[in-house]
Amino acid sequence: MLTEKTVTTFLDELASNSPAPGGGSVAALSGALGAALTTMVCNLTIGKKKYAEVEGEMKSVLEQSENLCAAFTTLIDKDTETFNKVIEAYGLPKDTEGQKALRAAAIQETTKEAALVPLEVMKHVIDALALAQVVAEKGNVNSASDAGVSALMLYGACEAAALNVRINLNAISDHNFNGWKEEELLSLLKTSKAKSDEVLEVVRKKISGV
Repeated sequence: MLTEKTVTTFLDELASNSPAPGGGSVAALSGALGAALTTMVCNLTIGKKKYAEVEGEMKSVLEQSENLCAAFTTLIDKDTETFNKVIEAYGLPKDTEGQKALRAAAIQETTKEAALVPLEVMKHVIDALALAQVVAEKGNVNSASDAGVSALMLYGACEAAALNVRINLNAISDHNFNGWKEEELLSLLKTSKAKSDEVLEVVRKKISGV
């Protein structure tokens, strides 16, 4: 599993001539990093007298951000696993008409599955950005920059995941599926941009003392 490797080993595999792991796994990793930063800000806020009034809320955010970090982490490997399934489908025999039909169906099925993984990353990003906004507004002011980096990592995860959704949609012949997913993708991108901008505005004000 990719998530059990050292950072150096992961980077070496990423930089190799193998197409997986690739951008999809990196998108999920970016989401995990963003969620982890939100968790850190919670931990740096909880237990501080200055933030006693928001301690209960911070504990709730902490639990949610930990769960999201775990979800993103699972998707790092899942993205590579689904990509490998697509490659396996393309490798199926195509000597007879029957084999060609089975191969084509397998390619379509596995490619749909591969498109859904980065879309799931995008959905988690929206939830994670909502938590980043809470810690930016109410968390330890000394960690305001970390809340900002969290938002940036999450927004980057969403944009990166969208590219991976779209490249898979290009290979899918089900126009209804493509239409639904493209509409969902656009909505998620719009929301992630708005949310990340809101968090960064809060962070900039906190850092400048406004």
